[in-house]
Amino acid sequence: MMLHHIYLILHLLAATIWVGGHLFLAIRVLPKALKSKDITLINNFKDLFEPIGLPSLVILVVTGILMAYDFDATFTKWFSFSGAVEKIVSIKLILLFTTVALAVSAQRFEAPKLSVHNLGAFAFHIIAVTVIGVTMLILGSFVRSGGI
Repeated sequence: MMLHHIYLILHLLAATIWVGGHLFLAIRVLPKALKSKDITLINNFKDLFEPIGLPSLVILVVTGILMAYDFDATFTKWFSFSGAVEKIVSIKLILLFTTVALAVSAQRFEAPKLSVHNLGAFAFHIIAVTVIGVTMLILGSFVRSGGI
């Protein structure tokens, strides 16, 4: 039980960094970059955030899996949607895979050629990952009350 609590604390700290960073990017940096048509604002944020954001995402995945196992939502039950916690784990995994797909797309196709002309497409990626992060945070909060 104590180990689960440590996983939860690490998970919450990592979520604070991941979701908080994306909220800051979406609410403060992105509007300013769009208004001023200044991509250096996005690039500067990216350079500062990635060294803590990406490890936070890894911590979220690892601690999320460990906590799922604590709730008996093991690998064989993922995507079964059979129980209240399994539903949350399955939905969060789908959202995680979507986040990874968006990140790969942004890093591979958008970021290398980021300019004023394609800032809108990059903004879509930012907003989508932010909404997914907040959604995952909300879903996680339902585990404590037994799931959905």
